[in-house]
Parts: sequence; structure tokens; C-alpha cells
Amino acid sequence: MPSTRWPAPALAAVAVIAMFAVTVPAAGAATSPDSQPDLGAPCSADVALRGFTDSLDKTTFEGTPVGGLSAVALLRDDRALALADNTGTVPARLYEVALTTGNKPFSAEVVGMTTLRRPDGVPYTGADFDGEGLIIEPHGKTVLASSETEPSIRRFRLSDGRQVASFDVPARFRVTPAGQAQVNQTFESLTATSDGKVLFAGMEGPLSADGRDAAGSGLQRILRYEGTSGGTYTPAAQYAYRTDPGLGLVELVALGDDQFLAMERGFTTGVGNTVRIYRVSATGVPDVSGVASLATLTDSRAWLGKKLLADLVDCPPSGATTKQPQPNPLLDNIEGMALGDRLEDDTRLLYLISDDNNSATQITRVYELSVRIPDEASLRDRALLSATDYQPGPVSGKQLPPTTVNGITPPFAGQPIPGFSAVIPVNRGSKSANRLLAMPDNGFGAKDNSADFLLRAYVIEPDYKSGRIDVKSHISFRDPDRKVPFPIVNQNTPDRLLTGADFDIESLAWDGNGNLWIGEEFGPYLVNTDRTGKVLRAPIPLPDGTKSPQSADLAPGESPTLPASRGFEAMAASEDGWTLYPILEGAKINDPDQRRRVVYEFDVRAGAYTGRTWSFRVADPGLFVGDASVLDGRRLLLIERDNNMGPNSQIKRLVVTDLDAAAPGGVLPRRTAVDLLRIADPKGVSTPARPGEYGVGELFSFPLQSVESVLPLSGDRIVVANDNNFPGNDGRIPGRADDTEVIVIDVPGLRD
Repeated sequence: MPSTRWPAPALAAVAVIAMFAVTVPAAGAATSPDSQPDLGAPCSADVALRGFTDSLDKTTFEGTPVGGLSAVALLRDDRALALADNTGTVPARLYEVALTTGNKPFSAEVVGMTTLRRPDGVPYTGADFDGEGLIIEPHGKTVLASSETEPSIRRFRLSDGRQVASFDVPARFRVTPAGQAQVNQTFESLTATSDGKVLFAGMEGPLSADGRDAAGSGLQRILRYEGTSGGTYTPAAQYAYRTDPGLGLVELVALGDDQFLAMERGFTTGVGNTVRIYRVSATGVPDVSGVASLATLTDSRAWLGKKLLADLVDCPPSGATTKQPQPNPLLDNIEGMALGDRLEDDTRLLYLISDDNNSATQITRVYELSVRIPDEASLRDRALLSATDYQPGPVSGKQLPPTTVNGITPPFAGQPIPGFSAVIPVNRGSKSANRLLAMPDNGFGAKDNSADFLLRAYVIEPDYKSGRIDVKSHISFRDPDRKVPFPIVNQNTPDRLLTGADFDIESLAWDGNGNLWIGEEFGPYLVNTDRTGKVLRAPIPLPDGTKSPQSADLAPGESPTLPASRGFEAMAASEDGWTLYPILEGAKINDPDQRRRVVYEFDVRAGAYTGRTWSFRVADPGLFVGDASVLDGRRLLLIERDNNMGPNSQIKRLVVTDLDAAAPGGVLPRRTAVDLLRIADPKGVSTPARPGEYGVGELFSFPLQSVESVLPLSGDRIVVANDNNFPGNDGRIPGRADDTEVIVIDVPGLRD
């Protein structure tokens, strides 16, 4: 077969491959050849579909079937190479594909082919080559291709297609019985840094020693090779990667600095394909080459970080049709991905290609998308308040058992600050992180142990240079005008100072009059005070009758509808301060959807709920909404967290949602803004580490149990703080009570 000499690439892009899907009976019409949606038709906040084409489907070139295309790599914007994964006795081959982009309908046409040959010149075939990953080396004269058969990574000349080198593969990655890899589950992806000094080969499925977790997620490895373009590459490290349940890793694209795009894909008979694109970070992750089984890695920091950019089921179908059942007719067995040029809006072109497995019931489809790839979130500032920074006031903790916990024994000489459940500007509208109003909750976690804990909000000044928090003053919440209709601890005193046995205060907001509103958990209630902390009206219960076991309104024999401590942990206020959005921390007791967290709307001027509600669905029933704040307009920024701490923490993240973009039934969309367990710290803000300190260094984590305060500042900066559940939490240093931490994070793309 003739060979073609390829032009030198203007862009050394990469692409990868996969074969996780299987053929199923046809169901549906044949596909249309081309489609050009409105440019930028959204798949998500970060990914948009620009076009797709089926023009390569079931075609031939120089007597060979143009099918089984498992990888794509760009020569330049209008030219790509596509690698066939090969079957039977057909020679292994690369196709040159001309792409029509821009304002014209997106299309693809094969214009050249080269045959991949062994060093002796004999073509590889399906018997000894299953091409899945492809790299065009920077000089443009050779390509690297991975094969799943053994697996292998080989170098081929583009001038004649002949193999000129191959690279070592660690023995355990060989296909069984030679090693621990499964058939057709090896080097599905292959990518390289732009300078060609580092290669990454990703396993589609787990080694037998690693397996899948209880949820069905693959515990997989990505191999790092180091060397030089055109020279030798040797294995240097391995990274641990966890797929979504039931999916395989089919593609990687290196972004530089140990950052990637990753594509996961799976197939369900009778349903179709799942294809998801992630931004992946290797910042601060360890080499797991010496780990016998990834199943033993319980620390989330040992795994590569993932952020979902798009699930392609959410792309507009744009006129696509399918030959088999698919959740979206646009989908098929997508296996290849290549990153193109930057566009005027600072997004990048992204090309995908599907592998039809040379089946009549599948489609060879090429996609053109745009993708926004923000930089990693990074730690800007950090300041700590000592767990034992007692403030003036009466001795507290007298109802606690006199047991030493994390080195601290009650009672306490004054009023501790048990972390912050809410942090807002000292003055409404301020965007400064240097002076804040920070509110603890009810003290020690229950009514019967917190009667001597006074409810306050503290004016604090974090000094980010010294790393310390200065407490300047406080507001005492009190009810001298007897607005609270039920008995309180200080019932018969003039000031009627409120305590943790009266209310469990969790969220705080300024209204348009400059007064304060508190979201409370015992009722749950909304509590309104003036700016000095004096209660202005009776606590406002929920009009739908939702009550916790601690509610003062719960009648004798009445069953609560909300579990304890699942009330208004979070509450956002509109930018003008006239609308509040209190949110239940957990699900109602009898809610059939235990992932639902109800968002209410409250009109401050009317002093009443509007009757509008929304449903925010957490990722798992066991997760909580820790806090919320208006990002802009009617977009909210929420904390979603588990109840773990230290190395056991799995989910602490900030999620963006939009009240104006709710689906039918009021279900809110969600986009992860930042994983609080994976924050880059390139400037060493969190160092030097204290003895035994967990989660600091190049990869900073906020692995504290109760992450309960979030405050967006100007631009892409965010303040986050914790409730340390004094003295019970030790997520940072084992055996030492957690301090209260206030951090400032830069989150590129936060407001996109």
C-alpha cells in the first residue's frame, strides 16, 4: 500500500483511544452526514458543540475500510491523523484527515494513508497490533502509537510507516497470563507534553490486583514515561486514577504541569454510551509504583483529582441520528480526543472521534467542540485562630462530661470560639477578606450541653502575613424586648442573652435595611435582629410545617418531619438584601428523594416566605449543604460536604447553581467550582507544616469535618472557613483540637 509523507505539525497535540463498547443490534435511522449547530451550543458551562460530521462513516480509502478509528492527533488546524485499532488481517494504518472548520459546515475527508509496519517492513495486522493511542512527535517525522495487544508503545516513521523503536512496559501491565492486565483494557490512551519530554499512558481498565471499588469505579493507573522527543522513554512513575462507576479511561490529553483532559466512556446494552470529559490534576500526588494494590489507598490525596467539564449526554442532539439505542442520538463509541487552537473567547477547539468497531450498527463520527479549561484553584491566603482562644464571658462547658478530648478538658475558662458556621462582610457589600463578621453555632452541639454558651458574632481581622486571626469585638444576640415566644435560658434577666440551648444558629446575612437574619436549625427558624444583635420579631418557622425534634413548636406527640441538626445550615441573601434563600442541610425524614435539599425563598420586606422552592440534589444522600452565598444575580455558590475529616475526607467542594436555570420540578443544575481537598499551593502559603499536620504543602486540602462558611469576594476569590466542633475535631493534626481556619482561594473561571 502506498505511503504518504506528512507535513510537519504546527501543533503537537495528542489523542487517545478506547474499546469499552460492544456492538448491539441496530435501532433507529441512519445518521445524517453533517450537522452545524449554532456555534457554541452548550453541553455544559465549560463545553459547547460547534459541529459534527458522519462523512467518514462506512467509507473506504485505497481498498481499506475507514473504521475502527480509536485516536486522533492534529497535524495542524485543518489536518489530523486518525489511528485504526485494526481487526483481522487488514494492515494497521493511519489516515490523514482533512477538516473543514470555521464558518463552513464541519466536515472530514480522508486524503492519505500510511501502513504501520514492523522493523522488517511487514505490516502489522489485527493479530499483533490493536492501535489505541497516538502522538505526533514535535519534529513531525515520527509518531508514537500504543497497542492494547501486549500492551506496547512504538515509534513509527511517517515517511514509510516502519517501526524504529519501542519502549519498556512494566511486567505487571502485560495482558494476562503474562501480567495483571485484562484483554482490551490496557493502553487505551497515550499523550505527551508539548516539549515531548514526558509521555503518559493510561490504562482503560484496572489491573487484577487493583480491581474496582464497591461502587464499581475502576482503580486504574496512568504510567508516566520520561525521555526526549525522538529518543528513548523509560517508565518513571505511576499515578492512581479512579473512574466513575462502570466507566473506563479511554483518552488523555496533556495540558502541561501534570494537568490533563481525560475522557471516560462506558456502554450499557439497550441504553447506549456514556461519555464524560474531565479536567484532571496530578499536583502533589504520589508515585504509586510501589503500591501492590490501589484498593489499599484510602487517602483521597493519593488519587488524581478530577473535575467534570461535560457529560456529552447533555449536548444538543443537533439533528444527529443513531443506529442503536442511545440516551442522546449524538453519542456513539467515542474514543479519540485532540486539543486544537485557542479561540477568540479564550476557549480551545476540541476534536473527538468515535470508533464504530467496523460494525453496521455503529457510526464513525467526528465532533468539533469548544472547551474552557480554567487553571487550577490555588491557595491565596490562610489564617488560623487557636482552638483555645477563649473570649471574655462566663465559664462554659459545665454540662459536658469532664472527659479530655484532643488534649482539652471542660469546663472552659470563658467562651471558646468553636469555629465559624457563617462568615459575612462586616459591612454589607464589602468585598474585603481582611475584616469579617464570623458567627459560631450553638456551641457544643446540643440543647442540653450548651446552656452556658452565649450566642455571638465576632468581628475578626485575619492577618494573612502572620497567619493569625485577631478577634476585635463581638455582637451578643439577645432578646430584651421579649420577642421570642417560648422559654429561654436567660428568661428572667434584663438582657435575655441567647444561648446554645435556645437556638442553633448556623447562617447569617445582611438585609437591605442593614439588619441581620439568622438561619437556625432547632426550628428551623429565621431569626431577625438589628445590627447590634437585638431580636426584632418572633422567630419565623417554615410555613409547610417542617419541624425538627428540637422545635419549640413541636406539639406533644407530634412527629418531627426533619432530622435533628438538618435545618438552615445554609442561607444566601440577594445582592440587594431583600430576598433570602435558606436551605435545609439534609433531606426531610419521609422525602422519597433523600438527595433533595430544599431551597426556600423569603421576602424580607413582606416578612414572609414567597411559596417558591427549588430542589438542590447532592451527589449522595449522605452529603450535606454546609453553606450558601449569592455569587451574582440568582446564581448561588454552595458548600457540599461529607461528615469525615483528615485522610478519611472524600467530598468537600464548592458548587455553583442557578435559580433561573432550574429544570422542570425546580431541580437545580450544578457545576463543581472547586474541590476543597485539592487546592494548589504553588507559593507555599500553607507551609512550613506543623508536626503531624495533614493536607498542607504543594497540594493543599481543607479536610476539616464541618466546612460551613463560604463568601465570594470580587473576581474569582472566595473565603472559606470551618466549624471546628470544639474540641472534638482533629482533622488537621491527629490528637490536637482543630483550629479555626480562614482561607482565601483563587478559583479561575468561577464566574464563567
